[in-house]
Amino acid sequence: MNPAPSPSRDIVRLIEIMAALRTPKTGCPWDLAQDFSTIAPYTLEEAYEVADAIARGDLVDLKEELGDLLLQVIFHARMAEERGAFDFGDVVAAITAKLIRRHPHVFGDEKSRTPQAVEGLWERIKSQEKAEKAAHKGAASQGALAGIPIALPALTRALKLQAKAGKVGFDWNDPRAVLRKIREEADEIEVALDGVNPALPAESGWTEAAAEVGDLLFAAVNLARHLNADPEALLRQTNRKFERRFTAIERALAANGKAPQDATLAEMDALWDEAKAQE
Repeated sequence: MNPAPSPSRDIVRLIEIMAALRTPKTGCPWDLAQDFSTIAPYTLEEAYEVADAIARGDLVDLKEELGDLLLQVIFHARMAEERGAFDFGDVVAAITAKLIRRHPHVFGDEKSRTPQAVEGLWERIKSQEKAEKAAHKGAASQGALAGIPIALPALTRALKLQAKAGKVGFDWNDPRAVLRKIREEADEIEVALDGVNPALPAESGWTEAAAEVGDLLFAAVNLARHLNADPEALLRQTNRKFERRFTAIERALAANGKAPQDATLAEMDALWDEAKAQE
């Protein structure tokens, strides 16, 4: 059995601990059984928990969640090292080089000084890097929507798809035009619902309506983008608002010796309105 390591501020110690966990025979059986694909869901989960701590303004929790996210980087780097692909030092070197390359206004002679100018510079450098990477891989060309990870949350991926399409001119120039599209999509849902055969189970006619809901969500993301808002963050805010108001309903019902399942919808609607008015 390996001696218990002591806490350390040194990143090297963390790398050594990960190596010990992945050492055959003496390491941790669970850690040894993992690979990139099994760890990837935990990586996504830890990133969300970082975002959640930030949204709650909990810096104590943020410190812990950032540590958990860092562990994911160490874990993936260790598995890559075992395959002879790269190690943690290579990861650090790659991001260091990228930061220097993408900040010529700090580390070079570029004179961009406004946030807008820097953002434009960043995008130009990214585009050049992607073109060079495609050429290196032997790709003849890449479409305007290339490079957006499939595994992103659907709202975030929709936002990135729309932003990339917008850069080549496929976009509305007025949020009101997007709002009209949302109304159009909502109308198409209603048409699909009206077309359901009442003689058949309702589920049999929902497929078309469900597809139209997807179009509605995509249009809603587009409206958020035109309002310079992150749809993922907006939905998280709305989720928290719903939780807060529904908890108020539960408390109000409990004060009268009732649970939600014992109340009518009208009762809960009235309590919802009260909770909303108090915010």
